[in-house]
Parts: sequence; C-alpha cells; structure tokens
Amino acid sequence: MYVKYLQLINFRNYKELFIELSKNVNVFIGDNAQGKTNILESIYYSSIGRSHRTNKDKEMINWNAQNAYIQLYVANQRLDKKIEIKIFKEGKKGINVNTIKINKINDLFKILNVVMFSPEDLKVVKESPSYRRKFLDIELCKLNEKYYYNLVQYNKVLNERNALLKKNDENNKNIIDVYDKQLSKYGSYLIKSRENYVNEMNFIGNNIHRDITSAKENIKFEYISTISLKGNIENDFYNGLVKNRKNDFEKKITSIGPHREDFSIKINDIDVRSFGSQGQQRTSILTIKFSSLQIIKNLTGEYPVLLLDDVLSELDSKRQKYILKSIKDIQTIITCTGLEHIENYIDDNGKIFKVANGNCIEYKRYK
Repeated sequence: MYVKYLQLINFRNYKELFIELSKNVNVFIGDNAQGKTNILESIYYSSIGRSHRTNKDKEMINWNAQNAYIQLYVANQRLDKKIEIKIFKEGKKGINVNTIKINKINDLFKILNVVMFSPEDLKVVKESPSYRRKFLDIELCKLNEKYYYNLVQYNKVLNERNALLKKNDENNKNIIDVYDKQLSKYGSYLIKSRENYVNEMNFIGNNIHRDITSAKENIKFEYISTISLKGNIENDFYNGLVKNRKNDFEKKITSIGPHREDFSIKINDIDVRSFGSQGQQRTSILTIKFSSLQIIKNLTGEYPVLLLDDVLSELDSKRQKYILKSIKDIQTIITCTGLEHIENYIDDNGKIFKVANGNCIEYKRYK
C-alpha cells in the first residue's frame, strides 16, 4: 500500500499543492514551522478522518479560506482508491472514495492504513492511561469494524449511565440494570480485543526490541483490566457493575470498565513510565510503532504507510539506523530539518522535497 499523489487546497498554510510521491522513501526537509508536518497531518487525516494535532477540523483550514480540500490516490494490492475530503468552516466535512460519498467514518478505515510516529507519541509511554487507551482504540478501529461499532455503542451507554448516576433518583435505579447488561456486552468485546492486541505486541515487539538494543533488553506489555481476564469477561463485568452500584451512585461515575483500563510497559521487569530512562522510553514507543506495522501487515497482507514526523533527531544513531534499515518495503514519509545521514538510505527511487513557507519543491539529486 502506498500513496501515489497528494493534492491540498487551502489546507493549513498550503494554498495549493500537488506532489507525486515515491512508493519508497520520501523526505521533506525544511526549517521548523514551514509546513512539513501539515503534509503528514493531511495523510493521517485521510486515513481515519481526524487529526493527530487538533480536535477542531476548522483549524486545518487556511485563514483566508472558507474550506479546505484534500485529495490523495492510494495504490494497494486489491483496488486503487481516490480519497477526497472537503473540510468546511462550520466544522462539517464531506468524504468521497472514488467519487462516492461515504456516510460512516469507519468506511474510511478500510482504504488507507498508516502508522504515525511523532514526538507527541512519547505520551503513550510517559503520560496517563488515557493516552494508551486511545492508542489501542485507534489501532483496533483501523483493523476491525466490529471493534469500532462496539466502542461507539459502549461510549453511548456509558454516557447515559453516568447521566443517570448524577441524577441519583431512586426511581431510576431499576433502569441502571439495563445499562449494566449493555455495558458488559459491548465492554467485554473491547477488553478481549485489547488484550489480544497487547499480547500480539508482546509476541512481535520483544524481537524488535532485542534487535534495537542488541539483545540487552527485554520488553513486556501487559493489559491491565478492571475485570478478571481469566473467566467469563461479560458475566464478571456485569457482576462487577452490580457490586459497585452503590459506590457509583455516591461518586456519580462508573468505576469499572474499558474506560478505566491501561497496559503496562516493562523493560527487564522495570516499569518504563516510572523508572525508565529517556532513551528506554523512546525505544519503547519505537518498538510499539514497529509492532503495529507488523500487526497490520499480518492482518491485511500489506504494510501500511509509515509517517515519521521529526523523530530521527530525537533518537541516537543506533536507533536512527534501525528505523532507516527497516523501511525497505514500506512507503515512508519523513520530515526533518536536514538530510544528515538520511540520504545514504534513499535509493534512486526515493524522493526529497524542500519545504519553505507553504511551498514544496522536489529536490533533484545528482550522483
């Protein structure tokens, strides 16, 4: 899978842009705040219908315009697809695939798979469980339509249950049993899927991590659930909700379930979030992202597009070398401020673009 071309109109600081990409390595070089990340953002947005930088779509529209337009052409093993997205100032968006309008955002997930690696991804390792839950939800939604459905339904029921808890009306306490049965049904599917994904990261990630660290470190991921993972998860979840009802009414919030869960990251049995060095934390997220690449390849038969947003400068030479050696069969789009040692890993099929003030020009190399 790879992106053949990208067109932007009034997207961020690009009034108009059209570029053809290599199916191998593409490097965008330029100073900070010139528009390199905007290119990656448009590709990421085209894969899941949301930005990795903002929750407000209108922020991606050029200041002097009323709407923004993205078009990209995706080539894959089965059927090439053209994605077109128009973002409107009032916050709405329209998405077409091969000129046919799609009404459900999860229909977009099937078209373009990407894995993005940016400095902000360190939050998955260093910050609160919400970042790790978000990571799992995004990865699983891209791969499993049923997961997306259960996640949407779970959040809907959870919000309704919490609203009922805040009313604290004795007459409504019988209704909560209906919510608890629905929560346990949708939530148990989420928990099982997340646990399986984390186990898959364990299986794949340990070899990756040992390669990066020259076999000096072992990494382990473990899903941490508020429900026992050994028995019937749906029944145990329901029983837990019933047991916690009194406490939930007092605190006016649902105390157990997928919305409260996490996964741990340990290197040589030491918790990386609390006790890991900065280098270990960076290596951990590198392992997580490359594990995701392989999981997508195993399930779909194709590597996703890899987006690397100014991350090479954050890594030491050994980790840089691992990334650059691992992208041989993967379309990779890299942003950086200078070529440094990257050019040595770009063959004749790769491309380099210079970005300055919303202009992007292909750099012609002479060897």
